[in-house]
Amino acid sequence: MTATLVGAGDIANCASRSHERTAAILDRVDGTVITMGDNVYPDGAIGEFLSCYDKSWGRHKNRTKPAPGDHEYRTPGAAGYFEYFSGQIGQPGLGYYSYFAGDWQVFSLDSSAPASANSPQYRWLQSELQSTTVRCRLAYWHFPVFNSGFDGNLPQMREVWRLLFAHGVDVVLAGHAHDYERFSRLDADGVPDRARGIRQFIVGTGGASFTEPAQRQASSEAFASNVLGVLKLTLEPQGYKWQFIPADGWTFSDAGSDECS
Repeated sequence: MTATLVGAGDIANCASRSHERTAAILDRVDGTVITMGDNVYPDGAIGEFLSCYDKSWGRHKNRTKPAPGDHEYRTPGAAGYFEYFSGQIGQPGLGYYSYFAGDWQVFSLDSSAPASANSPQYRWLQSELQSTTVRCRLAYWHFPVFNSGFDGNLPQMREVWRLLFAHGVDVVLAGHAHDYERFSRLDADGVPDRARGIRQFIVGTGGASFTEPAQRQASSEAFASNVLGVLKLTLEPQGYKWQFIPADGWTFSDAGSDECS
């Protein structure tokens, strides 16, 4: 069974209308909408969700599977995020959950919550990975493990990355850097591994203000700063296709396909 995921992170700034331009892409693309954190700025408060996010990406709330970012946690406990998306994000109060999209198992994780090998989130994920035998898997969260953009590589999900590699997960999506980046397949230590590696995409292009790129990494296969748009993933039984769709006014695009490991 084929399924579609479409989305981005770093989305709605109430001082700007850029998020309306990316929401317009969602209006014409079917499938499950995903978010890679920092859904609304500056503080992820419920009032900001209702007055800003809700009027653009919120048009697709009933088909959205979000993840939180650090800006959600500027409101204590990410209370605005949990209230706005109540009933759509698994167990109340947890920032992580899983679901199936077609034949794929998908994990939405919380990179602002503890994610070390001793954390509840890590142990939950380990149990989920061990309890199913599907061929294709994907995970998304906010802070990227590898990153040529704003803040560079970040450590929050490093142990989770190792766990995902050990279980043959195929794709990871992240945000935080307000740009688009696609990496080659990488192993547990970030070394290219074309046979078993995880391919990471950074899609911080949902509408937030642009950030400056840092040093381009050798494993980066595609990179664009100062662009708005969303990533569309077509999930097939044995592989996937990707397409970056730019908002009106931008021309950058990126597309390709790969098989599950």
